[in-house]
Amino acid sequence: MKKKTFGALFRHGFLLAVVIYTLIPIFFTLGTSLKLFRDIISGSLLFKPTLINYERLLNPSQSNFLRLTANSLLIAAGTMAVVLVIASLAAYSLSRFNWHPLWNGLIQGIILFIHMMPPVTFLSPLYLISRALNIYDTPVAVIMGHIILTLPTAIWILLDFFAEIPKEIEEASIVDGASHFQSLTQVMLPIIQPGLASAGALTFIFSWRDFLFALSLTTTPRGMTIPVGISSFVQEYSIRYGEMAAGSFFAMIPALLMVAFAQRYIIKGMTMGALKE
Repeated sequence: MKKKTFGALFRHGFLLAVVIYTLIPIFFTLGTSLKLFRDIISGSLLFKPTLINYERLLNPSQSNFLRLTANSLLIAAGTMAVVLVIASLAAYSLSRFNWHPLWNGLIQGIILFIHMMPPVTFLSPLYLISRALNIYDTPVAVIMGHIILTLPTAIWILLDFFAEIPKEIEEASIVDGASHFQSLTQVMLPIIQPGLASAGALTFIFSWRDFLFALSLTTTPRGMTIPVGISSFVQEYSIRYGEMAAGSFFAMIPALLMVAFAQRYIIKGMTMGALKE
């Protein structure tokens, strides 16, 4: 009995330590964002909280952060919408149509290979394509990069969800006169809503936090996102620590809300198939 109690206490204590360790950077960022510059430099733990950094951050005359926030929301939402449409069609086709096993395996292998490639591999082609299409330094160019970054993950998640649906359900709808497209939109997609939520949430978060593509495919606030904007607070002769911390904490909020909304779906999507025999 004592051994079980000790084991439970150890597990809970270890988990509590991990949670505290994870939350320390968040609270440190929040505390820094509420400090004056002199308190940040001195490293004082006792200070009078102030919102001056947030006021400067959200003041259009002192910062373009609001424009960058709008760009980030547009890019993340646009990427999520496009990826969900393409991933749904691709996963439905691969899981339901009578592909030859060789072709099916080849396509899935290519998707997995693209997913495993370093993102930096795609920068040069995307840069040249965006220049040729005259979309460089726009949200469209960044969305194009984020689609490549997140589409393989979404397809693999939805493949597992489609595979769980009995084929008899789709066959019954086709017997009733539905086309494959109608069967997909009216029968299959409502059933796999948890999968769509999981894939959509992960796509939004990956797009929201991306720095590499947003930095490489933009040069002005017209297409920049929040991560790139936060890095611009590191200037030649000074570092705007307070505004950088305020921007970082502000940028956490949409991602945290998305995770809170789709937490159980994300866990299910990432562990799908792990317990299958």
